[in-house]
Amino acid sequence: MSLIVVGSMAFDEIETPFGKSGRIIGGSATFIAWTASNFVQPINQVSVVGGDFPQADLNALAAKGVALEGVQIKKDRPSFYWSGKYHMDMNTRDTLVTELNVLGDFDPVIPESYQGSEFLVLGNLSPQVQISVINQLRERPKLIVLDTMNFWMEVALDDLKKVLTMVDVLMINDGEARQLSGEYSLVKAARKILTMGPRYLIIKKGEHGALLFHENHVFFAPALPLEDVFDPTGAGDTFAGGFIGHLAKTKDISFENMKTAIIVGSAMASFCVEKFGTSRLKEITHEDISARLEQFVELVNFDIDLV
Repeated sequence: MSLIVVGSMAFDEIETPFGKSGRIIGGSATFIAWTASNFVQPINQVSVVGGDFPQADLNALAAKGVALEGVQIKKDRPSFYWSGKYHMDMNTRDTLVTELNVLGDFDPVIPESYQGSEFLVLGNLSPQVQISVINQLRERPKLIVLDTMNFWMEVALDDLKKVLTMVDVLMINDGEARQLSGEYSLVKAARKILTMGPRYLIIKKGEHGALLFHENHVFFAPALPLEDVFDPTGAGDTFAGGFIGHLAKTKDISFENMKTAIIVGSAMASFCVEKFGTSRLKEITHEDISARLEQFVELVNFDIDLV
């Protein structure tokens, strides 16, 4: 049930209408690993950090079943750093600072011990890095999930289109789906994107849930209405971690089971936004997850008399 997670491990500094985080640990691979480790172990982590990345956080991940052999540590250089400020609606944000640092020339190396992993999640990194990882695997994983963003559509579209032909599932948000396809209708956008290579497409809509497309099938999963959304940073990566974690645990990659995986992903994302960074993800128990999934079942369950 082994899973490779590729992405950033970083420092974030976040300001929302509810407070300031100060300098905290973030990064796509960090959120995915913390989340997926609730469902499957080992998590075979592939990333790069600087000498300033806290050993205590690496130890905490290791204790959660995350293998760190594929995490490069550049002792004489700083880690990736991002700072952002959210608007009152918590759906829009301004990037204040981006310092690539060690991520700027990241050249991932897949350790021998990671070979043969059944599942692969490619977090939001350059398409060239994502292609490099796939090409290093001697045996193609059972399922490859790719996350990307509008930035790569603007600066590396040819490479992005290449990696799309190599993956099974693409995860993007609604704005990115429209940008990639040139279509405003998400149904039309999905149809066009599915001709680019992936067999499944997940379009994330933040507080409005997520859509799963496969061939002519569509499934919608709601987001849990929350009283307080404290920090949305990492929610999409947490969603991805819950999604792939469930699939890896069950070893079932059917469309029907992906429906369940999307609900699991949405449930995990609802935890993430309750506190700054990964702090809420570090607290939750299996009982918490089960209770939250029950809330989702109640949210979508209804009785109807057909006349």
